[in-house]
Amino acid sequence: MTDYYELLGVSRDAGTDDIKKAYRRLARQLHPDVNPDPATQDRFKQVTAAYEVLADPQKRELYDLGGDPLSASGGFGGAGAGFSFTDIMDAFFGQGGSRGPRPRSRRGQDALIRLEVELAEAAFGTTQELTVDTAVACTRCGGSGAAEGSRPVPCETCRGRGEVTQVQRSFLGEIRTARPCPTCRGHGSVIPNPCPECTGDGRVRSRRSISVKVPSGVDSGTRVQLTGQGEVGPGGGPAGDLYVEIDVAPHPVFTRHGDDLLCDVHVPMTAAALGTQIDLPTLEADTGASDVDKTVPLDVPAGTQSGEQTGLRGRGVPRLRGNGRGDLVVRVVVDTPTRLDGEQEDLLRRLAEVRHEEQPSGQFVPSSKGVFGRLRNAFGPR
Repeated sequence: MTDYYELLGVSRDAGTDDIKKAYRRLARQLHPDVNPDPATQDRFKQVTAAYEVLADPQKRELYDLGGDPLSASGGFGGAGAGFSFTDIMDAFFGQGGSRGPRPRSRRGQDALIRLEVELAEAAFGTTQELTVDTAVACTRCGGSGAAEGSRPVPCETCRGRGEVTQVQRSFLGEIRTARPCPTCRGHGSVIPNPCPECTGDGRVRSRRSISVKVPSGVDSGTRVQLTGQGEVGPGGGPAGDLYVEIDVAPHPVFTRHGDDLLCDVHVPMTAAALGTQIDLPTLEADTGASDVDKTVPLDVPAGTQSGEQTGLRGRGVPRLRGNGRGDLVVRVVVDTPTRLDGEQEDLLRRLAEVRHEEQPSGQFVPSSKGVFGRLRNAFGPR
């Protein structure tokens, strides 16, 4: 390719004014009116061509990139070759020509529904029947979208290619842009007689029942994946997945913290002072378990203070991904009587005299442990 900078005698970073000056100087020397020699006239044409390219910013940029703006093709691909934008993209990304029609059958979308379960069901697992409203394959056309006795035919607009090419002219030459065919939407075929049931989509909405197995140990926010139970795709395509998000309902007795269960047990003041044993209901009682498992004995040592915690190992929630269970953490709440008859009041006054507590002096003890710190200490080191 001719070096236009060398022809004008300027550097590659020369400004527009320098290029003009160089051209005027050479034009005065090479103009046919001054020098009619044929060889000189050929050089004058070359210098003029160099000036035409380098004086135009767009043509100069194209020339610096290795093209020749004065060629019929726009500078790339040789004389007479059309500059195709899609050809360059194919060269970079390996498309290898036309992308072709898109398949009419595609995978369906995933679906999400929420399921509320009781705490015992989340802990020990359950199986429930759900009614879902999703897209299913049209039974009338078998998912093809065409009416009985008909079938899709090639699109006349794109001739089955699924795309149309738009040609634009610019200083680069011809720029061809391939786009999905507006008639067939890129499928390469049209359905002249759509199925009256699905109107050509190959699927319809339907309500159906499915069985959902909820594993033991799930918690609010856990998602159970049911493969192939989501939306059927257009054109009878494979179904997506259905995700069931678990929402655990509040329990009247127990509060869940991870795999542990927390509850409060109220005992009278006298029982806390003297010590006692109580039958503590378990979460198994909500599942119809045997009487043996419905309650567990809980020892309340003498002198237990209100707010103290104790625990029963292995009576919490089964671990979702692992063996064993969490613990049952019990907080003892000591109930102080609010109404006393005369005899009860006399007995308490006598007890206060014996313990020299007629006028106790209050003591302030700083608390350095939070609720969960006390929860951990209910079991000691593990």
